[in-house]
Amino acid sequence: MLHLRRFARQLTLWLSSFFTAEAGSHAVYTSDITVLFESYRDDPIDSPDTIGITRAMEFLGDIGVQLDEVACLAVAEIVKSPSMGEFTRQGFVNGWCGVRCDTLPKMIAHAKVIREKIPKDPEMFRRIYRYTFPLSRMQGQRNLQFEIAADQWNLFFTTDHGGVAWNTETTPWLDWWIEFLEGRGKKPVNKDLWEQVEVFMRKSLEDEEMGWWSPDGAWPGALDDFVEYVQTKRGKMDTE
Repeated sequence: MLHLRRFARQLTLWLSSFFTAEAGSHAVYTSDITVLFESYRDDPIDSPDTIGITRAMEFLGDIGVQLDEVACLAVAEIVKSPSMGEFTRQGFVNGWCGVRCDTLPKMIAHAKVIREKIPKDPEMFRRIYRYTFPLSRMQGQRNLQFEIAADQWNLFFTTDHGGVAWNTETTPWLDWWIEFLEGRGKKPVNKDLWEQVEVFMRKSLEDEEMGWWSPDGAWPGALDDFVEYVQTKRGKMDTE
């Protein structure tokens, strides 16, 4: 019993020391990131808690992130941007503190890491992809405009922009998907369709013959129709 009490006291002291050190470290990170945030904010008087699009672009350039790459959206996800090209004080500080980046060099290094991980890490890819839906919507709208959705798909589903190439030996999936939606009148894209397209993409890369697909599945209607569209296109190609 004596040994157990001594161990319990030692454990309590160690935990107390650990959390005190963590709290101190968090405070240092927060302070340094706050200073960095304030160096980029638009107006210390009229907008003390906001970095607008112009300074946000400058910040992204300073950490080596281009606007036309998935890594840009990854940064937006880290700092929980409320809209494209806008950072809030709370999101910026909490986000960078969460990944322990309190200086520009650390942020540059972290951007390089996530750029390399995005095509290889399906979980990270999916998290960023799904965050992009609310980020890209026009204010006051529930759905994503087709043109915006198409632009984002061209980022996520090509290697040119740091994403995953959505094409296989027999099927240019991305091109046919955009072509298919254009033929349907370029309708707005809802959240369910947006999210399921990424799931569909993964499955189509695993098995381009779509042995996993069933007309009785829970796919959005647009994807059911797209499967028929693909099968028809393939049939025409086989007869040429």
